[in-house]
Amino acid sequence: MNAEIKTPTTLSFPVEGMTCASCVARVEKVIKKLDGVESVSVNLATEKVTLKADTSMVSPEKIAEAVEGAGYKLLLPEPEGSSAENSGNAPAENSHLKKTAREFYISAAISLPVMLLSMGMMIEGVQEYIPLGFEQMNMIFLLLTTYVILVPGSRFLTAAVKAARHLTADMNTLVAVGTWSAYIYSAVGVIFPEWLGLHHAEHLYFDTTVVIITLILMGKLLEARAKKRTGDAIRKLMGLQPDKAIVIEEGEEREVPVKSLVTGDVIRIRPGERIPVDGIIESGSASVDESMITGESIPVDKTPGENVSGGTVNLTGSFTFRATAVGSDTVIARIIRLVEDAQGSKAPIQALADKIAAVFVPVVISIALISFMVWYFILGVPFSDALIYFIAVLIIACPCAMGLATPTAIMAGTGRGAQQGILIKNAESLERAHKVTAVVFDKTGTVTEGKPSVTDIYTHDSFEETEVLRLAASVENLSEHPLSRAVTAYAQSRGLTILPAENFRSVTGEGVYGMVNGKEIYAGKPSTSLQEKAAGLEQQWSSEGKTVIAVYINGVSAGLIAAADTMKPHIPEVIASLHHRGIKTIMMTGDNRHTAEAIAAKAGIQQFFSGMKPEEKALQIKNLQEQGETVAMAGDGINDAPALAQADVSIALGTGTDIAMETADITLTGGNLGGVYKAIVLSDKTIRTIRQNLFWAYIYNTIGIPVAALGLLNPMFAAFAMAMSSVSVISNSLRLRKAELS
Repeated sequence: MNAEIKTPTTLSFPVEGMTCASCVARVEKVIKKLDGVESVSVNLATEKVTLKADTSMVSPEKIAEAVEGAGYKLLLPEPEGSSAENSGNAPAENSHLKKTAREFYISAAISLPVMLLSMGMMIEGVQEYIPLGFEQMNMIFLLLTTYVILVPGSRFLTAAVKAARHLTADMNTLVAVGTWSAYIYSAVGVIFPEWLGLHHAEHLYFDTTVVIITLILMGKLLEARAKKRTGDAIRKLMGLQPDKAIVIEEGEEREVPVKSLVTGDVIRIRPGERIPVDGIIESGSASVDESMITGESIPVDKTPGENVSGGTVNLTGSFTFRATAVGSDTVIARIIRLVEDAQGSKAPIQALADKIAAVFVPVVISIALISFMVWYFILGVPFSDALIYFIAVLIIACPCAMGLATPTAIMAGTGRGAQQGILIKNAESLERAHKVTAVVFDKTGTVTEGKPSVTDIYTHDSFEETEVLRLAASVENLSEHPLSRAVTAYAQSRGLTILPAENFRSVTGEGVYGMVNGKEIYAGKPSTSLQEKAAGLEQQWSSEGKTVIAVYINGVSAGLIAAADTMKPHIPEVIASLHHRGIKTIMMTGDNRHTAEAIAAKAGIQQFFSGMKPEEKALQIKNLQEQGETVAMAGDGINDAPALAQADVSIALGTGTDIAMETADITLTGGNLGGVYKAIVLSDKTIRTIRQNLFWAYIYNTIGIPVAALGLLNPMFAAFAMAMSSVSVISNSLRLRKAELS
């Protein structure tokens, strides 16, 4: 009996309530325990969980139940599903931002007078200007602090209690224990001062409590605003699709919602309008700005029969086009999905942070307790001083910065890549790219335009040129290879009729075979047994960078056809840039040695391999890897599939419409080879930013916690430092949004 092999489904959901790296570890832990879950990744910056699971064993509702049991809320999609225009959780994000802002402003309005009056009561000469005595003022402070800790500061206690119910602890635990310790001590000091042996004239810690809450809320507000900015790239992509479109039905034009469009609809586009969906132009022409998809600022001229993509802008001209992809099937929707997936993934460099986060809070609480006991029981300092040192240790510790160090940089980096027409599959691909030491290029369609044209024809004396061309074109007509299209187009341009071919066969790396009018035709690689004149021409044309096709009729050499391809613009500059970074450049092609040598020399490529079949390219890449090279392969994603799969980093060039966009590590949507260099630079800058963030997060905690334990840090300063640690990490990541990649 054959067991059915099920492919796991990738699911992604927003999660509310996560505040630090410890929360991430807890959510991942409860989901991993579910049967049917293969892998799970929780991203603090995007506040999303992405998992692969067998949906026949585990449902989204069951996942939501598990997450809720851990103290968080997983948001399930609407019944209609999600599409490009409604993906993301912007409404929830905005609501959270407004709530945090409201809590901060209320807390700040109360904490400022409490702090100033508390300080004034301790300063001689200022006390006489305060109309009430210590006892009355402390009672007022108690009431104000009670409001702050129970209303704007309630989030910390609520989250800490949830964590405690599940026998875990997180950042909220540290804040809640610290602030409530100060609050309870001060409240007892006001209501039952004799219990603590206090007098009303003694300074209590109401100001410490409210200022800590205010400063941490300030940090959360700044953090939320900064996190929102890291997602700007996605939001801009989502905003590219217009709400309305002009559809032509039976000669009549009418305005309809874009959501109602279906494939086959004919749509009118006027100058200045944004194209709503993907399609093919039927009439008219235009100049289209595709920079939002390809990263190229130069407009592209479009004529009937050419593709247009949703989200691009028609600059000049008016045209009609027929929709070929709508909704979640459009290029822009697929790009959004890819960027969201990349931003939600984890880089291997984050593994250490995750391990530390899992034990961080319990370790900090232990250090705080040890600090309190040493100060109070061994060194004999007053209880109030030992309490302050205990609070300082709790408040200075910041697992948030560790949790945000990697995902915020990944978000900003992949967003910057999308702006430049560089689509990165996941965080691991982005991390690997900066290690590349050698880039392998395919020739046709990568180094060259992939649109060759026939330049020369030679036929032996016993054959007519037109007949040789007609027969060759008749078999080439059934092939999708660029050279085949060039031969067919040239024959048609000379008015020759393409004849039907039978028994067609295409052999990768060799050529095409077929029967035409009872004759066996072969068009492809020249053999070594060419006549002297033909062999001389083949060498001459090859040395000029042309590709030579030999034509055989019934096994007899009939002639040669030469085709030349145009090198893509700026290729030598791109190659030189890679060399400047110390990266080797290699070209692999199925063409002969002379053609490959000519193209490589013109491009400035250091090394080339000619006459290679697809599987041989993959083998050569493996050889390079065995020599210690980290190899990136740039190709068209179809003929180069084995080589792309073997490479450490696969880079597909295209328009974003082919399958390579879904499978390659990096896709250059504009087909511009300059994106190879930019992708490596982007990877380098992103990884450097992550390392800076992690260094800051670790060094901050490594220095801050011991300093607080030694009694050298005021809890209010600790709260400010804690708030700023997360903000500084996010702000550093945000620099990637404007990173120079050229």
